Amino acid sequence: MSGTMTGATTQSAVPRGAVSLRFDSAGTECDAWYFEGAKRSPFDVGGRRPVVVMAHGFAGTKDSGLAPFAQRFADAGLAVFVFDYRGFGRSEGAPRQRVSMAGQAVDYTSAIDAAATLPGVDPRRIILWGVSLGAGLVLKAAPRRGDIAAVIAVVPLVNGIAAGNHARSHVSGAGMARSAVAAIGSTVAAKIGRSPMMMRVVGYPGDTDAALSAPGFFERYRAIAGPTWRNEIDAAIGMEIGSFKVGKEVGDIDAPVLFQIADFDSGAPPEAAAKVAFTARAEVRHYPCDHFDVFAGNDWHEATVQHEIDFLTRHLTKPERAAQ
Repeated sequence: MSGTMTGATTQSAVPRGAVSLRFDSAGTECDAWYFEGAKRSPFDVGGRRPVVVMAHGFAGTKDSGLAPFAQRFADAGLAVFVFDYRGFGRSEGAPRQRVSMAGQAVDYTSAIDAAATLPGVDPRRIILWGVSLGAGLVLKAAPRRGDIAAVIAVVPLVNGIAAGNHARSHVSGAGMARSAVAAIGSTVAAKIGRSPMMMRVVGYPGDTDAALSAPGFFERYRAIAGPTWRNEIDAAIGMEIGSFKVGKEVGDIDAPVLFQIADFDSGAPPEAAAKVAFTARAEVRHYPCDHFDVFAGNDWHEATVQHEIDFLTRHLTKPERAAQ
């Protein structure tokens, strides 16, 4: 059954306060960290607490910068379920390093189902947290669900075409053309049973064989990269991401929504995110920084995570409990 837990182990790479779990996502075994959270919590109701379900963005793995967010949520008294998409990190799935928008959407839904079964978790108070492309995925997963208590979209990528146009400011015409040719070639290769064409996830400005090459992106992505992260991705994503768009469905999210927008974002167009936030009737926070500056080790991480905790405290605790 999708979302069914298949076992638990401990590993040396698991962060403080977490255990490693495996869960089924439509026949693919995915890997997760589970943080039970602090024993005393203002979020507890009847001995159960909300769970934050988290995953990374474009080609990211859970060991690449997500632990500092998860640990802060756990310290605040929330349960946290952080997972790797199929084909990435410690999760199973082939082909490896391929971003399948449909597959990752299934993984998010399966992770919600799995997290809801854990002891002490309130299955009617699920918090969805996503960053970059992952934020776009949670915004598409949340509408018309009665079990979602809150949604947090961090530097959200909500429109693939807008992101492509945004990239033109730092990617040459030759680079765009090369990416398009690689995307078509890899898509065709998959259909005839051949190996995919790979490209780097991140490179330096001017690199024509990298999906991301904005100034500073190479250094900042590598700074958060964990041991399972690989700087390669199936080039076929170029064919799929252009059709990705978060639309009017966000107006059907029946829960508080927080958008955290980097005003100088070189990867996820901030104006596109602002338009979707308006449709979602979201609370919006702006940060005068670039895409990766919200991660630990950068100036805007503390403000980012504190605003998230404040948002959840306001909406998911009783006033007298929050004051304790």
